[in-house]
Amino acid sequence: MTTSRAVVIGSGIGGLTAAAALHRSGWQVTVLERAASLEPVGAGISLAPNSQRALDVIELGDEVRSLAAWQGDGGMRTPSGRWLARTDSAAAAERFGGPLVLLHRSALVDLLRARLPEGAVRTGTPARLVDPGRAGGSPALVRTAAGDIEAELVVGADGIGSAVRTELFPSHPGPSYSGFTTWRVLAPGLGRAFSSHETWGRGALWGSHPLKNGGIYAYAAAAVPAGARAADDEKAELLRRYGDWHDPIPAIIDAVEPDHVLRHDVYQLADPLPSFHRGRTVLVGDSAHAMVPFLGQGGNQAIEDAVVLAHHVTPDGDLGAGVAAYSAARHPRTTAMVRKAAQVSRMTGLSAAPAVALRNALMSAVSRLGPGLVLRTFDGICDWQPPRRTYAAGTREGQTTRP
Repeated sequence: MTTSRAVVIGSGIGGLTAAAALHRSGWQVTVLERAASLEPVGAGISLAPNSQRALDVIELGDEVRSLAAWQGDGGMRTPSGRWLARTDSAAAAERFGGPLVLLHRSALVDLLRARLPEGAVRTGTPARLVDPGRAGGSPALVRTAAGDIEAELVVGADGIGSAVRTELFPSHPGPSYSGFTTWRVLAPGLGRAFSSHETWGRGALWGSHPLKNGGIYAYAAAAVPAGARAADDEKAELLRRYGDWHDPIPAIIDAVEPDHVLRHDVYQLADPLPSFHRGRTVLVGDSAHAMVPFLGQGGNQAIEDAVVLAHHVTPDGDLGAGVAAYSAARHPRTTAMVRKAAQVSRMTGLSAAPAVALRNALMSAVSRLGPGLVLRTFDGICDWQPPRRTYAAGTREGQTTRP
């Protein structure tokens, strides 16, 4: 029997999930990563019910939930600490079939890698797509320093600056700067409980969320020119921008080591690609549909991509039909997600005092009218179901309860 080989270029969350899902479907999978190790770029990752259901398909959802912090009640605040909107975690879990959970990216990377055979992931291996192949004919060709690799399927998971995407669609304009830079930190616990919150200021935001191990994952964003950096260090920059915001934000910043602050400008694929495939090559995650982080769906959509891809592209199936079905399933959904995230970013980026006051008043009014109105904005996002239904252990119809 001929072995069907899949090569995944890139070992981010989308690439590793695709590799795990394809391996589970019977593909012989090789992951090529240019970095010397699988140290993930980032701090924490929020997984909504939609991506957890995707992970349930590859029997990873329960392990993720066991390691993760389950987000409790919280809401949105102003820099002074005034609550604009409250969130009801029980109502959200009931509406969407499960909770929002948060864990360190490295924990998810470790779980995904453990689903792959020994030697399947090759770090320190830059790779270039030479030929995307033809679905009904010649295989795809990937070039590495150690030699060329032929594959029945290539998955481009090489991120926002994807060289695979450029090879497939050379006339596409590529990513554009969103207008925002972000900071992400992991801080030790402060010895006291606090509610998860996201705080919106004038052209800036801050989010704080407790982790299961007692630590804190926090992130910030500000509307600044591309390429701007702190004259001293990024911790000092955070203190300048957020040090007078409400408790516990200053204490979290104080607890962070200066060299542990991650800062990245945010780019997006504002212009959608014509397709997510060409020949025997497909794109997943940021390579296909990079979005601003204000919906918290970037990694979630990459996980969805991976599971949908493995559903449609089987080793013994019609590859041409499979990759076309994958594009047809993912392109409209992720294009809408990119646009919706951009809409939220425009609200976040408001800086004029009258506009900010109006935004805050509207948020407060919607919250008072009922939490259902707030949750409704995530209809069609968090209630997504994978093409092959599956349920977490000990649950029925996708309902997940806290252990």
